[in-house]
Amino acid sequence: MDPLPKLNSEQQKCVESIEGPLLVLAGAGAGKTKVIADRIRNIIRHGVAPESILAITFTNKAAAEMRSRIAASFARDQGSGPFVSTFHSLGLTLIKENAKLLGYKRTPAIYDRADSLREMKAALKSAGAEDIEPRTALAVASRNKGEGIGAGEYAEGAVSWRDKQIAQAWLKYESALRADTAMDFDDLLLRAVQLLEKFPDVRERCQKRWSYIHVDEYQDTNLIQARLAELLVGPEKNICVVGDIDQTIYGWRGAQIENMLQFEKKYGGVMITLEQNYRSTKTILTAANQVISNNTNRPEKNLFTNNADGEAISLYIAGDGGDEATFVARKIQELLDDGRAPQDFAVLYRANFQSRAIEEKLLNASIPYQVLGTRFFERKEVKDVLSFVRAAVSENSADIGRVIDTLPGIGKVTKLKILAGQEAALTGKTRERVASMRRLLATIQTNAATAAPSKLLRMVVTESGIEQALKEDKSEGAERLENLAELVSLAARYDVLPQPEGLEKFLESAALASDQDELKEHKNQVRLMTVHAAKGLEFPCVFIIGLEEGLFPYEREDDTKDSLEEERRLMYVALTRAKQKLYLSYAMMRTIFGNTDVRSSSLFLQEISGDLLQAESPERLGKTIYLD
Repeated sequence: MDPLPKLNSEQQKCVESIEGPLLVLAGAGAGKTKVIADRIRNIIRHGVAPESILAITFTNKAAAEMRSRIAASFARDQGSGPFVSTFHSLGLTLIKENAKLLGYKRTPAIYDRADSLREMKAALKSAGAEDIEPRTALAVASRNKGEGIGAGEYAEGAVSWRDKQIAQAWLKYESALRADTAMDFDDLLLRAVQLLEKFPDVRERCQKRWSYIHVDEYQDTNLIQARLAELLVGPEKNICVVGDIDQTIYGWRGAQIENMLQFEKKYGGVMITLEQNYRSTKTILTAANQVISNNTNRPEKNLFTNNADGEAISLYIAGDGGDEATFVARKIQELLDDGRAPQDFAVLYRANFQSRAIEEKLLNASIPYQVLGTRFFERKEVKDVLSFVRAAVSENSADIGRVIDTLPGIGKVTKLKILAGQEAALTGKTRERVASMRRLLATIQTNAATAAPSKLLRMVVTESGIEQALKEDKSEGAERLENLAELVSLAARYDVLPQPEGLEKFLESAALASDQDELKEHKNQVRLMTVHAAKGLEFPCVFIIGLEEGLFPYEREDDTKDSLEEERRLMYVALTRAKQKLYLSYAMMRTIFGNTDVRSSSLFLQEISGDLLQAESPERLGKTIYLD
């Protein structure tokens, strides 16, 4: 086995502290992924079976990177290797292995966001609460599930009329999922925790199975995720968590900073702080430190780097949003002409609506770009093909309903008859189409047991009629066919596995995909994304736009000191995505929701000392500030 790579002194301490609890406070760009991977390698060096090690991350992308870093750490005859998984994938694994204990006859289907919204909408209608938005009701359910509270417990504590309506709808929603042998994303964590709490023998078996546990991005865990990790920790307390309180940016979806702050009290053990940054220039890092030092709810930590000072941070004051977008496009073009590649750039913003103006200017300049946020697996044509496969192998009503929607001439009434098992009452062409659909699903089910996933998907694309329909669509058909070609290519990664395991793994991967999984690293494109989506990524050149009061920091009706501190942490994350060059901008006027108003610069800009900033003047770009 190759020797451990060179580490700094604090990283070395982390790698060598392999017994008992360990809390690693890792600053941005401090090499935390490297430390986790090298620590796992070191544990294996000490004779621990690789399959006894569990590493939990938050995204498939992070899990894949972790696997690749530790893949060379064990010989093939040592076993299957460490179990590297996202929280949701881990929950699904536990549920699949113990489905009958949870009252399921088979592995539950996983509802995506669209499926959940559809089911909650129906539940609200049934509960006579159609005035409540399905997204609102789902958000309430999700937040409570993240705190370990189920529908029944929430209903018992409901006081207001609105809460009682949501509770009634939520109970109906849960009944519908159970009837369909399905779970939503939040159930994957909640049910896994309930399983481990209710069945001590399962818990003990898991603790023996994974005697060393690692949790990445621990600052982003909510109550239920922290509880899941806790239940898996055996009596030796061999748990290592790595995180950065200064990058806690998901409070709005239940992440609890207290999980990091109270780790030592709960587990004891050692705390090690990683403060050396390997990513950014001294100038960028100084600005980030200046901003985050204004937060009070944080352990003392000051990032430093041995990298060069680097260029000053550019600041552009735009006349309006259009002017700001023009600046971004022109500056990128200028740097492309100097030899930069499109993939060197990321444009970060606080709210999704800000991407439109940037997209327009990049499009006009013929600069290739990619917007993160529209998930590949949520595109209609992709969901349609996957629904044919899932409907064939698991027969849940959500996928069968989507398959029915692809058939021409099938209305809502007919669809309801089919879902209710009344196909015998159908006549004529409708009956023929439904019978043809059933024959295709039977064929898919038969082939799924032996065919490679990519071959199976190619068959579905052709035999379902989706390919022909897209060929006849002269507006978006070609692009959608390209998406299906990409889907088949993704499925081909699982062709090497034995079947039907390969298909099962592929479908799980599709169901649990996140925004960052859409990042096409092989594509030479400028990346546009929210700051939330950028967490964990890095780019040579970064633009942070819209640095105005009310936009970044984002203004809420219930603003508190805590919410301002989370916004400041978000700014810290944005700043530390840049490796070499940073561009900041704000507009003196901006149109939002049809209203144009005068803007003031962000508080966060005022927290960066002027000697780090260099003004970008409009004249340097051969233009003047203009107002629409």
